[in-house]
Amino acid sequence: MATRLPSPPRVGMVSLGCPKNLVDSERILTQLRADGYQMSADYAGADVVLVNTCGFLDSAKEESLEAIGEAIAENGRVIVTGCMGKEAEVIRARFPQVLAVTGAHQYEQVVEAVHDAAPANLSPYIDLIPDAGLKLTPRHYSYLKISEGCNHRCSFCIIPSLRGDLVSRRPDAILREAEKLVAAGTRELLVISQDTSAYGIDIRKEPRLWKGQEVVPHMTDLARELGKIAPWVRLHYVYPYPHVDQVIPLMADGLVLPYLDIPFQHAAPSVLKAMKRPGNDAKVLSRIHQWRAICPDIAIRSTFVVGFPGETEADFQYLLDWLDEAQLDRVGAFRFEPVEGAAANLLPDPVPEAVKEERYQRIMAKTAAISAAKLAAKIGRTLPVIIDEVGDEGATGRSQADAPEIDGQVFLRDAAHLSVGDIVPVAIEDADEHDLYGVPA
Repeated sequence: MATRLPSPPRVGMVSLGCPKNLVDSERILTQLRADGYQMSADYAGADVVLVNTCGFLDSAKEESLEAIGEAIAENGRVIVTGCMGKEAEVIRARFPQVLAVTGAHQYEQVVEAVHDAAPANLSPYIDLIPDAGLKLTPRHYSYLKISEGCNHRCSFCIIPSLRGDLVSRRPDAILREAEKLVAAGTRELLVISQDTSAYGIDIRKEPRLWKGQEVVPHMTDLARELGKIAPWVRLHYVYPYPHVDQVIPLMADGLVLPYLDIPFQHAAPSVLKAMKRPGNDAKVLSRIHQWRAICPDIAIRSTFVVGFPGETEADFQYLLDWLDEAQLDRVGAFRFEPVEGAAANLLPDPVPEAVKEERYQRIMAKTAAISAAKLAAKIGRTLPVIIDEVGDEGATGRSQADAPEIDGQVFLRDAAHLSVGDIVPVAIEDADEHDLYGVPA
């Protein structure tokens, strides 16, 4: 008589917030899959639903609370984790029926809560998990988290209170994970952390053996080794420390993508001081020019906060003039929003909401014009493009200057023969403010 295997419990997941949260969700699901659980794509099929929350801004907290409420209404059995888990009393006051609340990257507690809510039925007959783990991103690109936490104390940010100080992963563990991801089909590694430039400062005297050689836990050494593993390696959340200069030759040599995601946040010295941000705007401009001299194709992405307390019209105009000089390739902007627990909330001279909105519209218009001009200059060139989607008439991909979800795209005609994950040369035929258009060369 055939053995009848028990039906494993099913877990649903709602993952909110940044890519670092997404990596946390992948780790949680990977462990649960190893423990015998299956995943559910909808509320109805789940025995329990996990909501991985974001708690950085008040608007993000409200989105998290709405997601918790929806999960409770649709399923009823909900476990909450993530950054907003630090405010368990707020969550329980609004939703007393939640089964458990845990904080950011508390993987063991989340898994234990799932075990309590829906005990697993383990079976030795089932191969539970692929070597690379479970992914919430497409097969051809993966986020690779290299550290947790942050040592900065920016006045507008509460990340250190949510995720703690910097804790770097061992370089050999990171490289081993990268190899598994590439073996499972990853073509692009997106390196993330709260502060990628600071990687290893807490374990700098602890080099590790990797393939018979010592690897120092340092951003440059790690980037070089990752470049030997994956076709594309993209660096995110890079503070402009002096040693970032050492990475630019790796980009010029093709080991690392010519792309830097640097959260400058502002340029006016008085605002940077109030933000408690490192960096000298004039020196940064000089270094940007030096980087482009070494690697002309380097794309620089950044984010800026407008309407920070005390920001004057002169400060804002200083930022616009700085952007004219810097000519950044990709820019995102945010209106300042008070975050509970942030030191910036106590600063004098708050900027009126109407002024914030007006400045936001001006900076977006400025950066869109810069982007349009820089993309127009690429018409007639042939660029490498990674393919994200393929349809009957064409395909959509990204150039080396475009990270998934946050930057532009390349729309290809006559490309139905391509496959997702292909990296192909594309002749650029047209451009607009954010995207490129072309044909496989």
